Amino acid sequence: MEFASINFLAVLVSAIVSFALGALWYSPALFGKTWQLELGFSDEDLKGANMGKIFGSSFVLMLIMGLGMAMLIQGHFDQEITWLSGLKHGIYIGLVFVGASMGINMLYQRKSLKLWFIDAGYQIVFLGIMGAILGAWD
Repeated sequence: MEFASINFLAVLVSAIVSFALGALWYSPALFGKTWQLELGFSDEDLKGANMGKIFGSSFVLMLIMGLGMAMLIQGHFDQEITWLSGLKHGIYIGLVFVGASMGINMLYQRKSLKLWFIDAGYQIVFLGIMGAILGAWD
């Protein structure tokens, strides 16, 4: 695997799209209020958070995930890489590694299945989309 074969623009776009999906996913229009209730966060708790640090760090971590996904896709496929193969790769990674890992953590933290569906669901969906973008752009 060489970094020269990575499409860094695709990695950046996939991170931006994933970040934007998170803004929608955790908004009051979708799962934001339920997520807040499941964690026991008040509106004041959320207002007191350092959102610049949280959003900035999250975006950097999404860039790292996008780079890792690009490396995995590039190094794994012998055939042509398409949006569909990238989508499948992202969903597999999301379900088998991220979703399962989050499930283990939530069991020990005694968090609800509802919270797992919200958080793991976001990760699975954004990794699928990230994989599709990277596969399409290859």
